[in-house]
Amino acid sequence: MQTHTPTTPFGRRTMSLGMMASQAVAKTVPEGAQVQKWKVFHTIREARDLIGATDRSLAILNALLSFHPETELSGDGELIVWPSNEQLMSRANGMPATTLRRHLAVLVDCGLIIRRDSPNGKRFARKGRGGQVEQAYGFDLAPIVARAEEFEELADAVRAEKNAFRLAKERLTLLRRDVVKLIETGIEENVPGNWGRVQQSYQAIVGRLPRSAPRQLIEDICCDLHGLYTEILEVLESFAKTQNLDANESHSGRHIQNSNPDSISESEDRSRKEDEAGGSAAENDNVRSLPKRELPLGIVLDACPNLRELKQGGEIRHWRDFLAAAELARSMLAISPSAWREACEVMGEQHAAITLAAIYQRSDQINSAGGYLRSLTDKARDGKFSTWPMIMALLRAKLDANKSAVKAGHEPPSGGECGEGRLDVSEALLRSLKKPRS
Repeated sequence: MQTHTPTTPFGRRTMSLGMMASQAVAKTVPEGAQVQKWKVFHTIREARDLIGATDRSLAILNALLSFHPETELSGDGELIVWPSNEQLMSRANGMPATTLRRHLAVLVDCGLIIRRDSPNGKRFARKGRGGQVEQAYGFDLAPIVARAEEFEELADAVRAEKNAFRLAKERLTLLRRDVVKLIETGIEENVPGNWGRVQQSYQAIVGRLPRSAPRQLIEDICCDLHGLYTEILEVLESFAKTQNLDANESHSGRHIQNSNPDSISESEDRSRKEDEAGGSAAENDNVRSLPKRELPLGIVLDACPNLRELKQGGEIRHWRDFLAAAELARSMLAISPSAWREACEVMGEQHAAITLAAIYQRSDQINSAGGYLRSLTDKARDGKFSTWPMIMALLRAKLDANKSAVKAGHEPPSGGECGEGRLDVSEALLRSLKKPRS
């Protein structure tokens, strides 16, 4: 059945700029070019927002492609299909005629198809004596072949944007969780500071999030949250150092180096480990005065990101995932089962895993991971070791590396950090947070 294609109210067919551009592109189809029609249709569907197509217009394009008898579209073959409006409406799930005409125009304007009109405006094919098509009037699919590479590039851009958006949302979730945990730690451990105002600062940042936020806004908020996270971390570190000074004024230069992975040389020699594990009563009091609250998983992973490499897919969402990754790290570090079992018995499985993650993070600087773990286990047994300052030391090293990279004009080593970007808060607030206890 032959039907008329849409015309203007005055019966004349119009030529839009989109149609002219599509026809110009169709003329550039290289000879011998071939594309899989359903593969390129999937690519077009992924990039539809950048192309300007709609879901309904793509339903019509799907129907048009189904009228092409081959699975491939070839630049050397016949690329014109001539279905009637009734046939198109049937294959487009009963789409009304007015809607069909409107979305056919969308396909033309997007440069996905070209109208090839007959002199009387009808769609049909003229065949020769052998049954082959000699002349066809209808919809030309040549732009799909000519622009196949462009569509693939647009689809890649869409996929990259979706991935960046997903990563930004994940980072936002982790930062929100970690900032809240640090604030709770500061309040529950009675760290001096105006924590009410810190909470207000946090709420002001997250309050800028609409129900549906674009990626750029999410990344901006992540930068602000990271600045607040950095400030709170500095306050907690300052508090830990103040506790050290209060406990041992005569050794103010040593601070909390007992639990810093960089400050202890490793040896399998038992007597040397016992010497390293020793310390004054004041230093023991310092460790006991540190916060006893459990470390949040997100903060531990920030300090020990290398552990993610051992988890398939890099996803560590729960402590059980963390413990499984720590077991793999133990094997890679050649730590004996007996040393690991002893550490778990003394520290508890979770804190032993945190300790192991920190050792794995600095494995290039530790000669004997097994000897070092036994040394820390001995200290923990005597109450001279805590995972808190160890994780704080790693976080401080990470932040210092980020700041150095930003000053040197390079990307931060952690990837995606905001360098020295800080929340714009008053100096009075900072002084209040960092003021030591009287």
